Amino acid sequence: MADYTTGELLKQINLPADLREKISDDQLPQLCEELRSFIVDVVSQKGGHFGASLGVVEMTVALHYVFNTPYDKLVWDVGHQAYGHKILTGRRENFHTNRIYKGLSGFPKPSESEYDAFAVGHSSTSISAALGMAVASNYLQEKDRQHIAIIGDGSMTAGLAFEGMNHGGVENTNLLVVLNDNCMAIDPNVGALKDYLTDITTSHTYNKVKDEVWDLLGKVSKFGPNAQAIVQKIENGIKSTLLKQSNLFESLNFRYFGPIDGHDVNYMAKVMNDLKDIPGPKILHCITEKGKGYQPAEVGDSTKWHAPGLFNKDTGEIIKVTPKSPQPPKYQDVFGHTIVELAEKNNKIVGVTPAMPSGSSLNIMMKAMPDRAFDVGIAEQHAVTFSAGMAAQGLVPFCNIYSSFMQRAYDQVIHDVALQNLHVVFCLDRGGLVGADGPTHHGAYDLAYFRCIPNMIVSAPMNEEELRNLMYTAQAENNGPFSIRYPRGTGVMTEWKTPLKKVKIGTGRRVKNGEDVAILTIGHIGNYAVKATEQLSKEGVDIAHYDMRFVKPIDEILLHEVFSKFKKVVTVENGCIHGGMGSAVLEFMADNNYQAEVKRLGIPDKFIEHGTQDELYNECFFDTEAIITTVKSLVKTAENKASA
Repeated sequence: MADYTTGELLKQINLPADLREKISDDQLPQLCEELRSFIVDVVSQKGGHFGASLGVVEMTVALHYVFNTPYDKLVWDVGHQAYGHKILTGRRENFHTNRIYKGLSGFPKPSESEYDAFAVGHSSTSISAALGMAVASNYLQEKDRQHIAIIGDGSMTAGLAFEGMNHGGVENTNLLVVLNDNCMAIDPNVGALKDYLTDITTSHTYNKVKDEVWDLLGKVSKFGPNAQAIVQKIENGIKSTLLKQSNLFESLNFRYFGPIDGHDVNYMAKVMNDLKDIPGPKILHCITEKGKGYQPAEVGDSTKWHAPGLFNKDTGEIIKVTPKSPQPPKYQDVFGHTIVELAEKNNKIVGVTPAMPSGSSLNIMMKAMPDRAFDVGIAEQHAVTFSAGMAAQGLVPFCNIYSSFMQRAYDQVIHDVALQNLHVVFCLDRGGLVGADGPTHHGAYDLAYFRCIPNMIVSAPMNEEELRNLMYTAQAENNGPFSIRYPRGTGVMTEWKTPLKKVKIGTGRRVKNGEDVAILTIGHIGNYAVKATEQLSKEGVDIAHYDMRFVKPIDEILLHEVFSKFKKVVTVENGCIHGGMGSAVLEFMADNNYQAEVKRLGIPDKFIEHGTQDELYNECFFDTEAIITTVKSLVKTAENKASA
């Protein structure tokens, strides 16, 4: 392992059993400090998610100290909370490989460790998954097994969390929901639930009664077989005292405990130990602070410290590499500035995002036009149907959702938008392989899953200018649902703020003439083809390059040109090879009785792990070198046939 500071107590813990056997109650606070320091040390040098895991250090230690993991199941929500969990469960020595190609995943992953009970990357799945495990344990007569869902970082705002609670409230299972309440997702939480939790947290009456209850609850174990009856009396006392303050969770038949200090490890361990003996569904409300224990994160911009990159752990200074020459902007920022530019001219335009205003750069519009930009919380289904409702009233919503997250709202896209042919513009951020976040975040499928929906226009820009023009085209007139997908990261144009132009829907463009082989691309990956054609030209191979720009409707005039002229064709896309642009080209070829040898390059039919984008492009064989190799093989095959 690299040279990272490991405290004396942390060194003793290779598995949670060591924590339970070797660490005493009075040593728990020191262990938490050592664990927090270790996370700071590694992440400052290697990067990764930061604030969320720091905020649950005490919670993580208490959970593994009290519960018999891995027999008892911990299901983490928004898995970037789980760094401390990984370190305590046998992965401390390899933690420096977190999010690195061929290294540890940045999220819980059952194939990586038996302590990772459920794979997570998206949010709000923990309650449903833990409930399913709890019901299975009942069925298998494993009555002593505990099931704990740790949900937080904004994930309680999603509908799935409430669906899980609604069902969980009527099942008699050993289910404990630990609510990590830090008022943050990546950006600050929004919505009525956030206000409700704040009211509970700050209510003097509620907390006075709860303090008295906790004093009694701590003595429950002394009452033996009468413990359950005593707990019931305590609960009845709360309800009779707080007639005017209803409890959302208890209305769903969850016994509610809290709020408690999520940074008091000994008290949390004591409470969790008591809750093990209380049957049925329960929720423990813990108040935490994102970035707790690292002063720059506590007092600074919480959004920035969600995943700050490399930084000086002593000063908190973010380490930035200053490029030697001007760099192109991120596609996300081009979107953010362009939507404001368009909205200034079109008062029907509004912006919508499910809890990703800074990630998607919709925060630019939220600052410039706060009454026309909406963060709806982690609620992709709602974001789509909410957009549909506005479109039904004549507005033009730009609904910005990461490609991977859009999968969660697929039914709403079909039934609430496309079926009614409503004018919603879907801006699919993070289209394609995203890098270190890995398979839960790769936007691999949107070209395929949108292409099959009636009324849907499916497009992808090759550069920043094309993104602006597609956004302008999408709002200019009502053509029904219109999707624009673009990747994570920077484009290729340093001078990107070009005059807006309308694009004829369903048209591509010829980037380069050629005679030997035609390369057809969609989206940013076309720039890799440009580099390939430049290299091939130096080697005497004459390549034509076409940027298709639209997958649906696809440019049939352009395809007639291609198949009338070329017998060797390569398609390249940063999306799944099944059902994507290459498939559309093959369908056209078959439908029109053309004969050609077509090689499709794209994401293969498997889940791609994490790494840098270039590492993953190389693994999936659609980077510049792969394009060159594929073209050369086609040319060589043609030459061999000719000579034969």
